[in-house]
Amino acid sequence: MTTKYVFLTGGVVSSVGKGVTAAAIGRLLKERGFSVSVQKLDPYINVDPGTMSPYQHGEVYVLADGAETDLDLGHYERFIDISLNRVCNVTTGQVYAEVIAKERRGDYLGGTIQVIPHITNEIKRRISLVSKTTDAEIVLVEIGGTVGDIESLPFLEALRQMRTDVGRQNSIYIHVTWLPHIGATNELKTKPTQHSVRELRSIGISPDMIIARSDHPVDDSLREKIALFCDVELSAVVPMITTPILYEVPLLLDKAGVGEYLLERLGLTARSQPDWTDWERLVREVRRNKPTVRVALVGKYIELQDAYMSIREALLHSALSLGIEVIIDWVHSAELEKGRGWDVISAADGIIVPGGFGERGIEGKIQAARYARENKIPYLGLCLGMQLMVVELTRHVLGDEEANSTEFDRGTPHPVIDLMPDQRDIADMGGTMRLGLYPCVLQPRTIAKRAYQVQEIEERHRHRFEFNNAYRELLQSAGMRFSGISPDGRLIEIAELADHPFMLGTQFHPEFLSRPNRPHPLFMAFLEAAREQAGVSQPIEVETSTVNSP
Repeated sequence: MTTKYVFLTGGVVSSVGKGVTAAAIGRLLKERGFSVSVQKLDPYINVDPGTMSPYQHGEVYVLADGAETDLDLGHYERFIDISLNRVCNVTTGQVYAEVIAKERRGDYLGGTIQVIPHITNEIKRRISLVSKTTDAEIVLVEIGGTVGDIESLPFLEALRQMRTDVGRQNSIYIHVTWLPHIGATNELKTKPTQHSVRELRSIGISPDMIIARSDHPVDDSLREKIALFCDVELSAVVPMITTPILYEVPLLLDKAGVGEYLLERLGLTARSQPDWTDWERLVREVRRNKPTVRVALVGKYIELQDAYMSIREALLHSALSLGIEVIIDWVHSAELEKGRGWDVISAADGIIVPGGFGERGIEGKIQAARYARENKIPYLGLCLGMQLMVVELTRHVLGDEEANSTEFDRGTPHPVIDLMPDQRDIADMGGTMRLGLYPCVLQPRTIAKRAYQVQEIEERHRHRFEFNNAYRELLQSAGMRFSGISPDGRLIEIAELADHPFMLGTQFHPEFLSRPNRPHPLFMAFLEAAREQAGVSQPIEVETSTVNSP
Protein backbone atom coordinates (compact mmCIF):
# COMPACT_ATOMS: atom_id res chain seq x y z
CA MET A 1 0.00 0.00 0.00
CA THR A 2 1.28 3.47 -0.89
CA THR A 3 1.91 5.54 2.23
CA LYS A 4 -0.82 8.07 2.92
CA TYR A 5 -0.11 11.39 4.64
CA VAL A 6 -2.30 13.55 6.87
CA PHE A 7 -0.79 16.99 7.49
CA LEU A 8 -1.99 19.10 10.40
CA THR A 9 -1.42 22.83 10.76
CA GLY A 10 -2.62 25.29 13.38
CA GLY A 11 -4.18 28.69 13.09
CA VAL A 12 -5.32 31.74 15.10
CA VAL A 13 -3.50 30.89 18.37
CA SER A 14 -0.96 28.41 19.65
CA SER A 15 -1.89 25.63 22.08
CA VAL A 16 -5.10 25.12 20.13
CA GLY A 17 -4.94 21.36 20.61
CA LYS A 18 -3.26 20.08 17.45
CA GLY A 19 -1.34 17.44 19.37
CA VAL A 20 -4.41 15.87 20.95
CA THR A 21 -6.28 16.22 17.65
CA ALA A 22 -3.50 14.42 15.77
CA ALA A 23 -3.40 11.69 18.43
CA ALA A 24 -7.17 11.25 18.31
CA ILE A 25 -7.22 11.07 14.50
CA GLY A 26 -4.47 8.49 14.68
CA ARG A 27 -6.70 6.43 16.95
CA LEU A 28 -9.63 6.76 14.52
CA LEU A 29 -7.49 5.34 11.72
CA LYS A 30 -6.05 2.56 13.87
CA GLU A 31 -9.56 1.51 14.91
CA ARG A 32 -10.32 1.08 11.22
CA GLY A 33 -7.48 -1.40 10.79
CA PHE A 34 -4.58 0.72 9.56
CA SER A 35 -1.07 0.95 10.98
CA VAL A 36 -0.39 4.54 11.95
CA SER A 37 2.56 6.68 12.98
CA VAL A 38 2.80 10.36 13.88
CA GLN A 39 5.54 12.92 13.41
CA LYS A 40 5.91 16.33 15.06
CA LEU A 41 7.75 19.08 13.18
CA ASP A 42 8.95 21.69 15.70
CA PRO A 43 10.11 25.03 14.26
CA TYR A 44 12.39 26.00 17.14
CA ILE A 45 16.15 26.03 16.54
CA ASN A 46 16.99 23.83 19.54
CA VAL A 47 18.15 20.40 18.41
CA ASP A 48 15.61 18.83 20.78
CA PRO A 49 13.74 19.80 23.97
CA GLY A 50 16.35 18.06 26.13
CA THR A 51 18.14 21.24 27.19
CA MET A 52 15.02 23.43 27.31
CA SER A 53 13.52 24.59 30.61
CA PRO A 54 10.22 22.87 31.46
CA TYR A 55 8.86 26.37 31.98
CA GLN A 56 9.52 27.00 28.28
CA HIS A 57 8.27 23.79 26.76
CA GLY A 58 6.71 21.53 29.37
CA GLU A 59 7.67 17.91 29.77
CA VAL A 60 10.49 16.28 27.82
CA TYR A 61 9.02 13.01 26.59
CA VAL A 62 11.56 10.20 26.15
CA LEU A 63 11.07 7.50 23.52
CA ALA A 64 12.22 3.88 23.70
CA ASP A 65 15.25 4.62 21.51
CA GLY A 66 16.35 7.44 23.81
CA ALA A 67 15.15 10.43 21.79
CA GLU A 68 14.21 13.45 23.90
CA THR A 69 11.06 14.79 22.27
CA ASP A 70 8.11 17.11 22.49
CA LEU A 71 5.34 16.26 24.97
CA ASP A 72 2.89 15.82 22.07
CA LEU A 73 4.60 12.52 21.32
CA GLY A 74 3.30 11.37 24.69
CA HIS A 75 -0.23 12.11 23.48
CA TYR A 76 0.46 10.17 20.28
CA GLU A 77 1.74 7.10 22.11
CA ARG A 78 -0.96 7.10 24.79
CA PHE A 79 -3.91 7.59 22.42
CA ILE A 80 -2.80 5.31 19.61
CA ASP A 81 -0.92 2.83 21.84
CA ILE A 82 2.17 2.73 19.65
CA SER A 83 5.90 3.11 20.22
CA LEU A 84 7.48 5.91 18.22
CA ASN A 85 11.13 6.45 17.30
CA ARG A 86 13.47 9.40 17.00
CA VAL A 87 12.51 10.26 13.42
CA CYS A 88 9.07 11.18 14.76
CA ASN A 89 10.25 14.51 16.17
CA VAL A 90 12.05 16.91 13.82
CA THR A 91 13.30 20.38 14.74
CA THR A 92 14.72 23.28 12.79
CA GLY A 93 17.95 22.72 14.71
CA GLN A 94 18.24 19.15 13.44
CA VAL A 95 17.46 20.14 9.86
CA TYR A 96 19.97 22.98 9.68
CA ALA A 97 22.65 20.97 11.50
CA GLU A 98 22.34 18.22 8.89
CA VAL A 99 22.38 20.60 5.91
CA ILE A 100 25.36 22.54 7.26
CA ALA A 101 27.24 19.29 7.95
CA LYS A 102 26.66 18.20 4.36
CA GLU A 103 27.84 21.58 3.08
CA ARG A 104 31.05 21.33 5.14
CA ARG A 105 31.72 17.87 3.73
CA GLY A 106 31.29 19.17 0.20
CA ASP A 107 28.21 17.07 -0.52
CA TYR A 108 26.61 19.92 -2.45
CA LEU A 109 29.63 20.26 -4.79
CA GLY A 110 30.11 23.95 -4.17
CA GLY A 111 26.48 24.91 -4.73
CA THR A 112 24.82 27.82 -2.97
CA ILE A 113 22.81 26.46 -0.02
CA GLN A 114 19.29 27.89 0.17
CA VAL A 115 16.08 27.31 2.10
CA ILE A 116 14.54 26.07 -1.14
CA PRO A 117 15.47 23.43 -2.15
CA HIS A 118 18.09 22.33 0.42
CA ILE A 119 16.26 22.93 3.70
CA THR A 120 12.88 21.85 2.35
CA ASN A 121 14.43 18.73 0.79
CA GLU A 122 15.92 17.78 4.16
CA ILE A 123 12.54 18.26 5.83
CA LYS A 124 10.87 16.06 3.23
CA ARG A 125 13.60 13.44 3.62
CA ARG A 126 12.92 13.29 7.34
CA ILE A 127 9.18 13.00 6.76
CA SER A 128 9.81 10.03 4.44
CA LEU A 129 11.89 8.30 7.12
CA VAL A 130 8.79 7.62 9.23
CA SER A 131 7.31 5.10 6.79
CA LYS A 132 10.77 3.66 6.08
CA THR A 133 11.57 2.97 9.75
CA THR A 134 8.10 1.77 10.78
CA ASP A 135 5.29 -0.28 9.28
CA ALA A 136 3.06 2.80 9.10
CA GLU A 137 0.58 2.85 6.23
CA ILE A 138 -0.71 6.27 7.26
CA VAL A 139 1.63 8.96 8.60
CA LEU A 140 0.23 11.97 10.42
CA VAL A 141 2.51 15.02 10.39
CA GLU A 142 1.87 17.91 12.78
CA ILE A 143 3.61 21.28 12.46
CA GLY A 144 4.16 23.05 15.76
CA GLY A 145 3.27 26.70 16.17
CA THR A 146 0.80 28.75 14.18
CA VAL A 147 0.45 29.69 10.53
CA GLY A 148 2.06 33.10 10.16
CA ASP A 149 5.06 32.29 12.37
CA ILE A 150 8.18 33.10 10.38
CA GLU A 151 10.04 30.04 11.66
CA SER A 152 7.30 27.71 10.34
CA LEU A 153 7.61 28.80 6.71
CA PRO A 154 10.20 26.20 5.57
CA PHE A 155 8.08 23.40 7.05
CA LEU A 156 4.91 24.68 5.42
CA GLU A 157 6.68 24.97 2.08
CA ALA A 158 7.92 21.39 2.47
CA LEU A 159 4.37 20.24 3.15
CA ARG A 160 3.15 22.14 0.07
CA GLN A 161 5.70 20.29 -2.03
CA MET A 162 4.75 16.94 -0.48
CA ARG A 163 1.38 16.97 -2.22
CA THR A 164 3.15 17.02 -5.60
CA ASP A 165 5.69 14.42 -4.48
CA VAL A 166 3.22 11.85 -3.10
CA GLY A 167 0.14 12.75 -5.12
CA ARG A 168 -3.11 14.44 -4.18
CA GLN A 169 -4.82 11.10 -3.68
CA ASN A 170 -2.27 10.23 -0.99
CA SER A 171 -2.34 13.41 1.09
CA ILE A 172 -4.77 15.55 3.00
CA TYR A 173 -4.36 18.85 4.87
CA ILE A 174 -6.20 19.52 8.13
CA HIS A 175 -6.20 23.01 9.64
CA VAL A 176 -6.99 23.30 13.36
CA THR A 177 -8.21 26.77 14.32
CA TRP A 178 -9.81 28.60 17.23
CA LEU A 179 -13.20 30.33 17.29
CA PRO A 180 -13.00 33.17 19.82
CA HIS A 181 -16.09 34.06 21.83
CA ILE A 182 -17.09 37.70 22.29
CA GLY A 183 -18.74 37.96 25.66
CA ALA A 184 -20.41 41.34 25.08
CA THR A 185 -22.40 40.03 22.14
CA ASN A 186 -22.37 36.34 23.12
CA GLU A 187 -21.22 35.18 19.72
CA LEU A 188 -18.44 33.15 18.17
CA LYS A 189 -16.30 34.80 15.51
CA THR A 190 -15.10 33.03 12.36
CA LYS A 191 -13.07 35.94 10.98
CA PRO A 192 -9.76 34.83 12.62
CA THR A 193 -10.22 31.41 11.04
CA GLN A 194 -10.85 33.02 7.65
CA HIS A 195 -7.68 35.08 7.95
CA SER A 196 -5.69 32.03 9.07
CA VAL A 197 -6.86 30.01 6.08
CA ARG A 198 -6.10 32.94 3.78
CA GLU A 199 -2.55 33.02 5.18
CA LEU A 200 -2.22 29.29 4.63
CA ARG A 201 -3.51 29.52 1.06
CA SER A 202 -1.07 32.34 0.31
CA ILE A 203 1.68 29.81 1.03
CA GLY A 204 0.11 27.40 -1.44
CA ILE A 205 -1.78 25.06 0.91
CA SER A 206 -5.56 24.84 0.74
CA PRO A 207 -6.93 22.88 3.70
CA ASP A 208 -9.18 19.92 2.95
CA MET A 209 -10.65 19.91 6.45
CA ILE A 210 -11.01 22.54 9.17
CA ILE A 211 -11.36 21.51 12.80
CA ALA A 212 -12.78 24.52 14.63
CA ARG A 213 -11.97 24.49 18.33
CA SER A 214 -14.32 26.35 20.64
CA ASP A 215 -15.38 26.64 24.26
CA HIS A 216 -18.97 27.13 23.11
CA PRO A 217 -21.40 25.22 20.86
CA VAL A 218 -20.94 25.81 17.12
CA ASP A 219 -24.20 25.90 15.17
CA ASP A 220 -24.63 24.91 11.53
CA SER A 221 -24.77 28.50 10.32
CA LEU A 222 -21.21 29.04 11.54
CA ARG A 223 -20.07 25.83 9.86
CA GLU A 224 -21.68 26.97 6.62
CA LYS A 225 -19.97 30.34 6.89
CA ILE A 226 -16.54 28.73 7.43
CA ALA A 227 -17.15 26.33 4.52
CA LEU A 228 -18.15 29.20 2.22
CA PHE A 229 -15.34 31.61 3.03
CA CYS A 230 -12.62 28.99 3.36
CA ASP A 231 -13.61 26.92 0.31
CA VAL A 232 -14.00 23.69 2.27
CA GLU A 233 -16.80 21.13 2.02
CA LEU A 234 -19.42 21.56 4.73
CA SER A 235 -18.91 17.96 5.87
CA ALA A 236 -15.22 18.79 6.37
CA VAL A 237 -15.88 21.66 8.79
CA VAL A 238 -15.74 19.90 12.14
CA PRO A 239 -16.59 21.75 15.35
CA MET A 240 -14.57 20.52 18.32
CA ILE A 241 -16.06 21.75 21.57
CA THR A 242 -13.74 21.79 24.57
CA THR A 243 -14.22 18.73 26.74
CA PRO A 244 -12.84 18.29 30.27
CA ILE A 245 -12.16 14.65 29.41
CA LEU A 246 -9.12 14.36 27.17
CA TYR A 247 -9.91 10.79 26.13
CA GLU A 248 -13.34 11.78 24.86
CA VAL A 249 -11.80 13.59 21.86
CA PRO A 250 -11.54 10.45 19.62
CA LEU A 251 -15.19 9.68 20.35
CA LEU A 252 -16.27 13.21 19.44
CA LEU A 253 -14.26 13.22 16.22
CA ASP A 254 -15.62 9.82 15.27
CA LYS A 255 -19.18 10.99 15.91
CA ALA A 256 -18.50 13.99 13.65
CA GLY A 257 -17.60 11.63 10.80
CA VAL A 258 -13.91 12.48 10.63
CA GLY A 259 -12.80 8.87 10.19
CA GLU A 260 -15.10 8.19 7.24
CA TYR A 261 -14.21 11.48 5.56
CA LEU A 262 -10.47 10.82 5.81
CA LEU A 263 -10.75 7.31 4.37
CA GLU A 264 -12.95 8.49 1.53
CA ARG A 265 -10.62 11.38 0.77
CA LEU A 266 -7.55 9.10 0.80
CA GLY A 267 -9.25 6.40 -1.27
CA LEU A 268 -9.23 3.81 1.50
CA THR A 269 -11.78 1.29 2.76
CA ALA A 270 -12.02 0.45 6.45
CA ARG A 271 -10.66 -3.00 7.25
CA SER A 272 -12.54 -3.21 10.55
CA GLN A 273 -15.33 -1.42 12.35
CA PRO A 274 -14.21 0.80 15.24
CA ASP A 275 -14.75 -0.70 18.68
CA TRP A 276 -14.97 2.14 21.17
CA THR A 277 -16.17 -0.01 24.07
CA ASP A 278 -13.09 0.54 26.24
CA TRP A 279 -12.96 4.27 25.49
CA GLU A 280 -16.65 4.73 26.26
CA ARG A 281 -16.20 2.91 29.55
CA LEU A 282 -13.21 5.12 30.31
CA VAL A 283 -15.21 8.30 29.72
CA ARG A 284 -18.15 7.01 31.77
CA GLU A 285 -15.78 6.19 34.60
CA VAL A 286 -14.32 9.70 34.56
CA ARG A 287 -17.81 11.15 34.94
CA ARG A 288 -18.89 8.76 37.71
CA ASN A 289 -18.78 10.01 41.29
CA LYS A 290 -16.00 8.16 43.07
CA PRO A 291 -14.21 8.24 46.43
CA THR A 292 -11.23 10.56 46.35
CA VAL A 293 -7.57 10.06 47.10
CA ARG A 294 -5.22 13.03 47.45
CA VAL A 295 -1.70 12.88 46.06
CA ALA A 296 0.84 15.63 46.74
CA LEU A 297 3.17 16.10 43.78
CA VAL A 298 6.27 17.85 45.10
CA GLY A 299 7.98 19.45 42.13
CA LYS A 300 10.05 22.39 40.95
CA TYR A 301 8.04 23.39 37.90
CA ILE A 302 4.48 23.21 39.19
CA GLU A 303 3.60 26.64 37.78
CA LEU A 304 3.43 24.86 34.41
CA GLN A 305 1.71 21.56 35.09
CA ASP A 306 2.50 20.36 31.56
CA ALA A 307 6.01 19.77 32.94
CA TYR A 308 4.53 16.68 34.62
CA MET A 309 2.06 15.72 31.88
CA SER A 310 2.84 11.98 31.79
CA ILE A 311 2.76 11.64 35.58
CA ARG A 312 -0.64 13.32 35.70
CA GLU A 313 -1.99 11.02 33.00
CA ALA A 314 -0.47 7.90 34.59
CA LEU A 315 -2.21 8.75 37.88
CA LEU A 316 -5.50 9.24 36.04
CA HIS A 317 -5.17 5.90 34.22
CA SER A 318 -4.59 3.99 37.47
CA ALA A 319 -7.24 5.88 39.42
CA LEU A 320 -9.89 5.05 36.83
CA SER A 321 -8.91 1.40 36.93
CA LEU A 322 -9.14 1.37 40.74
CA GLY A 323 -12.49 3.14 40.87
CA ILE A 324 -11.22 6.25 42.64
CA GLU A 325 -10.73 9.89 41.78
CA VAL A 326 -7.21 11.17 42.28
CA ILE A 327 -6.83 14.80 43.30
CA ILE A 328 -3.33 16.11 42.64
CA ASP A 329 -2.16 18.83 45.03
CA TRP A 330 0.74 20.68 43.42
CA VAL A 331 3.41 21.55 45.98
CA HIS A 332 6.46 23.67 45.15
CA SER A 333 9.47 22.03 46.79
CA ALA A 334 11.16 25.40 47.35
CA GLU A 335 8.14 26.52 49.41
CA LEU A 336 8.56 23.52 51.72
CA GLU A 337 12.06 24.78 52.50
CA LYS A 338 10.46 28.03 53.73
CA GLY A 339 7.99 26.19 55.94
CA ARG A 340 5.04 26.69 53.58
CA GLY A 341 2.86 24.00 52.02
CA TRP A 342 3.15 21.46 54.82
CA ASP A 343 -0.60 21.55 55.42
CA VAL A 344 -1.01 20.10 51.92
CA ILE A 345 1.62 17.43 52.60
CA SER A 346 0.01 16.43 55.89
CA ALA A 347 -3.39 16.04 54.17
CA ALA A 348 -2.00 13.84 51.39
CA ASP A 349 -2.74 10.13 51.08
CA GLY A 350 0.36 9.71 48.93
CA ILE A 351 3.41 11.70 47.91
CA ILE A 352 5.18 11.75 44.54
CA VAL A 353 8.59 13.34 44.03
CA PRO A 354 9.25 13.51 40.27
CA GLY A 355 12.41 13.98 38.25
CA GLY A 356 14.20 17.25 37.61
CA PHE A 357 17.56 18.93 37.28
CA GLY A 358 19.38 21.61 39.25
CA GLU A 359 19.78 22.43 42.92
CA ARG A 360 16.74 24.65 43.44
CA GLY A 361 14.14 23.07 45.71
CA ILE A 362 16.16 19.93 46.37
CA GLU A 363 16.08 20.20 50.17
CA GLY A 364 12.29 20.57 50.03
CA LYS A 365 12.04 17.30 48.13
CA ILE A 366 14.28 15.61 50.69
CA GLN A 367 12.05 16.93 53.48
CA ALA A 368 8.99 15.52 51.69
CA ALA A 369 10.69 12.12 51.45
CA ARG A 370 11.51 12.25 55.15
CA TYR A 371 7.91 13.11 56.02
CA ALA A 372 6.65 10.17 53.94
CA ARG A 373 9.12 7.77 55.58
CA GLU A 374 8.53 8.87 59.16
CA ASN A 375 4.74 9.05 58.83
CA LYS A 376 4.33 5.89 56.73
CA ILE A 377 2.73 7.80 53.86
CA PRO A 378 2.88 6.03 50.46
CA TYR A 379 5.74 7.53 48.47
CA LEU A 380 6.72 7.17 44.83
CA GLY A 381 10.06 8.66 43.78
CA LEU A 382 10.71 9.01 40.07
CA CYS A 383 14.33 9.32 38.92
CA LEU A 384 15.53 12.25 41.05
CA GLY A 385 12.80 11.32 43.53
CA MET A 386 14.47 7.94 43.99
CA GLN A 387 17.91 9.50 44.37
CA LEU A 388 16.74 11.95 47.03
CA MET A 389 15.00 9.13 48.87
CA VAL A 390 18.47 7.53 49.15
CA VAL A 391 20.04 10.81 50.31
CA GLU A 392 17.31 11.27 52.94
CA LEU A 393 17.73 7.79 54.39
CA THR A 394 21.50 8.21 54.58
CA ARG A 395 21.18 11.54 56.36
CA HIS A 396 18.41 10.85 58.84
CA VAL A 397 18.66 7.13 59.57
CA LEU A 398 22.40 6.63 59.25
CA GLY A 399 23.10 10.10 60.69
CA ASP A 400 25.33 11.36 57.89
CA GLU A 401 24.17 14.95 57.31
CA GLU A 402 26.82 15.50 54.62
CA ALA A 403 25.50 12.75 52.36
CA ASN A 404 24.40 14.13 49.01
CA SER A 405 24.43 13.73 45.25
CA THR A 406 27.46 15.13 43.44
CA GLU A 407 24.98 16.82 41.12
CA PHE A 408 24.30 19.28 43.95
CA ASP A 409 27.50 19.07 46.02
CA ARG A 410 30.60 18.01 44.11
CA GLY A 411 32.65 18.03 47.30
CA THR A 412 30.39 15.90 49.45
CA PRO A 413 32.44 13.35 51.42
CA HIS A 414 29.64 10.80 51.01
CA PRO A 415 28.34 10.81 47.39
CA VAL A 416 25.57 8.24 47.69
CA ILE A 417 24.47 9.44 44.23
CA ASP A 418 27.27 10.05 41.77
CA LEU A 419 28.06 10.60 38.12
CA MET A 420 28.44 7.50 35.99
CA PRO A 421 32.14 6.90 35.21
CA ASP A 422 31.63 7.20 31.44
CA GLN A 423 29.93 10.58 31.89
CA ARG A 424 32.67 12.37 33.82
CA ASP A 425 34.48 14.00 30.89
CA ILE A 426 31.43 15.03 28.87
CA ALA A 427 30.96 18.80 28.59
CA ASP A 428 27.88 19.13 26.35
CA MET A 429 24.52 18.96 28.09
CA GLY A 430 22.36 17.62 25.26
CA GLY A 431 21.84 13.92 24.62
CA THR A 432 24.59 12.79 27.02
CA MET A 433 22.51 10.93 29.59
CA ARG A 434 21.39 7.36 29.99
CA LEU A 435 18.40 7.64 27.70
CA GLY A 436 15.76 5.24 26.47
CA LEU A 437 14.76 1.67 27.20
CA TYR A 438 16.91 -0.46 29.52
CA PRO A 439 16.22 -3.88 31.08
CA CYS A 440 15.79 -4.45 34.79
CA VAL A 441 15.64 -7.69 36.78
CA LEU A 442 13.16 -7.71 39.66
CA GLN A 443 14.03 -9.29 42.97
CA PRO A 444 11.69 -11.78 44.69
CA ARG A 445 9.50 -10.87 47.67
CA THR A 446 9.55 -7.13 46.93
CA ILE A 447 6.89 -4.50 46.29
CA ALA A 448 8.19 -4.07 42.75
CA LYS A 449 7.94 -7.78 41.94
CA ARG A 450 4.39 -7.97 43.32
CA ALA A 451 3.39 -4.97 41.22
CA TYR A 452 4.83 -6.15 37.91
CA GLN A 453 4.22 -9.90 38.31
CA VAL A 454 7.09 -10.66 35.93
CA GLN A 455 10.80 -11.38 36.33
CA GLU A 456 12.30 -8.83 33.94
CA ILE A 457 11.04 -5.48 32.67
CA GLU A 458 12.19 -2.71 30.34
CA GLU A 459 11.68 0.95 31.23
CA ARG A 460 12.67 4.34 29.84
CA HIS A 461 15.47 6.38 31.43
CA ARG A 462 16.61 10.00 31.39
CA HIS A 463 19.40 10.82 33.83
CA ARG A 464 23.15 11.20 34.29
CA PHE A 465 23.63 10.32 37.94
CA GLU A 466 23.30 6.87 39.48
CA PHE A 467 23.21 5.17 42.86
CA ASN A 468 26.78 4.79 44.12
CA ASN A 469 27.42 1.07 44.59
CA ALA A 470 29.97 1.78 47.32
CA TYR A 471 26.99 2.43 49.62
CA ARG A 472 24.90 -0.64 48.84
CA GLU A 473 25.62 -2.57 52.01
CA LEU A 474 25.36 0.52 54.18
CA LEU A 475 21.91 1.42 52.83
CA GLN A 476 20.74 -2.17 53.13
CA SER A 477 21.65 -2.06 56.81
CA ALA A 478 19.35 0.96 57.13
CA GLY A 479 16.38 -0.96 55.72
CA MET A 480 16.66 -0.21 52.02
CA ARG A 481 15.88 -3.00 49.59
CA PHE A 482 17.17 -2.93 46.02
CA SER A 483 14.28 -4.56 44.22
CA GLY A 484 15.27 -3.80 40.65
CA ILE A 485 18.82 -4.23 39.30
CA SER A 486 20.33 -4.15 35.81
CA PRO A 487 20.95 -7.63 34.35
CA ASP A 488 24.72 -7.27 34.89
CA GLY A 489 24.13 -6.36 38.54
CA ARG A 490 25.92 -3.03 38.15
CA LEU A 491 23.09 -0.49 38.33
CA ILE A 492 20.35 0.02 40.91
CA GLU A 493 17.06 0.64 39.10
CA ILE A 494 14.49 0.35 41.92
CA ALA A 495 14.92 0.97 45.64
CA GLU A 496 12.29 0.50 48.34
CA LEU A 497 12.01 0.42 52.12
CA ALA A 498 11.32 -2.90 53.77
CA ASP A 499 9.51 -1.52 56.83
CA HIS A 500 7.19 0.87 55.03
CA PRO A 501 3.72 0.24 53.49
CA PHE A 502 4.89 1.69 50.18
CA MET A 503 8.05 3.73 49.80
CA LEU A 504 9.59 3.02 46.42
CA GLY A 505 11.79 4.91 44.01
CA THR A 506 12.71 4.17 40.41
CA GLN A 507 15.76 5.36 38.51
CA PHE A 508 13.62 5.22 35.36
CA HIS A 509 10.41 7.02 34.36
CA PRO A 510 7.50 4.55 34.50
CA GLU A 511 5.02 7.29 33.59
CA PHE A 512 6.09 7.09 29.94
CA LEU A 513 4.64 3.58 29.53
CA SER A 514 1.22 4.11 31.10
CA ARG A 515 -1.77 3.89 28.75
CA PRO A 516 -5.45 4.84 29.28
CA ASN A 517 -6.67 1.24 29.24
CA ARG A 518 -3.39 -0.29 30.48
CA PRO A 519 -2.22 1.58 33.59
CA HIS A 520 1.36 1.20 34.71
CA PRO A 521 1.83 -1.43 37.47
CA LEU A 522 3.84 0.85 39.77
CA PHE A 523 1.31 3.66 39.61
CA MET A 524 -1.40 1.08 40.29
CA ALA A 525 0.48 -0.23 43.33
CA PHE A 526 1.16 3.30 44.60
CA LEU A 527 -2.49 4.37 44.32
CA GLU A 528 -3.66 1.13 45.92
CA ALA A 529 -1.48 2.02 48.93
CA ALA A 530 -2.74 5.62 48.86
CA ARG A 531 -6.33 4.37 48.65
CA GLU A 532 -5.76 2.27 51.76
CA GLN A 533 -4.15 5.26 53.49
CA ALA A 534 -7.28 7.29 52.67
CA GLY A 535 -9.50 4.60 54.18
CA VAL A 536 -10.99 3.54 50.86
CA SER A 537 -9.72 0.01 51.15
CA GLN A 538 -12.54 -1.97 49.57
CA PRO A 539 -12.10 -2.60 45.83
CA ILE A 540 -14.59 -0.66 43.72
CA GLU A 541 -16.18 -2.55 40.83
CA VAL A 542 -15.60 -0.61 37.62
CA GLU A 543 -15.88 -1.26 33.90
CA THR A 544 -12.30 -1.19 32.64
CA SER A 545 -10.02 -3.42 30.64
CA THR A 546 -7.77 -5.96 32.29
CA VAL A 547 -4.62 -4.29 33.56
CA ASN A 548 -1.44 -5.70 32.08
CA SER A 549 2.13 -4.63 32.62
CA PRO A 550 3.39 -2.42 29.76
